[in-house]
Amino acid sequence: MDCPKCRSELANGILSDLLLTKHCPECDGEWIPGRMYQAWRSERPAIPSSHDAILQNYDLHYSPSPYDTKAANCPECRSIMARGKISLKQPFYVEHCLACGGIWCDRGEWDVLERLQLHTNITQIFSGGWQAQARASHMNALERQAVIDKVGVEMAQRVFDLAEILVKHPNGDFAAAYLMRRFDRDKS
Repeated sequence: MDCPKCRSELANGILSDLLLTKHCPECDGEWIPGRMYQAWRSERPAIPSSHDAILQNYDLHYSPSPYDTKAANCPECRSIMARGKISLKQPFYVEHCLACGGIWCDRGEWDVLERLQLHTNITQIFSGGWQAQARASHMNALERQAVIDKVGVEMAQRVFDLAEILVKHPNGDFAAAYLMRRFDRDKS
């Protein structure tokens, strides 16, 4: 069986907690056969994962593999694999074969998936709902960073705190509208 990215021959490998894989000694990618992943997963409690873990780790230092941008065919059944984006500051893609259920992780991606608590339910990454929420979370993180860049860390934190208070208040929208009118009036 050959690596779907660099075409080297895959060797037997193992990931955390005894998950049997096919490892690429050339590019350090990991092929996780669908049947192996399902068996491994069935023996472990599912760790609830959410986009909050991604937001909390948004600045996680990770250097994607140079092969990450390359689409690939499944090394088992040769089907084109779906790509699921993990939207960190330095995003990356995990590949999944929809035909046989196998998963491809480029160098270091499994470690990041573990840290984000996505490793026990990788298939959720490929749902449209999950990807839509990931895009929204990513845009939220970019927006927050833009506020910090414009007004500084201290003022940005005050703005974020006030926004949380207003969102929870039954008339918070009225207060937010007041602030907008105040800015419009004072700028005129």
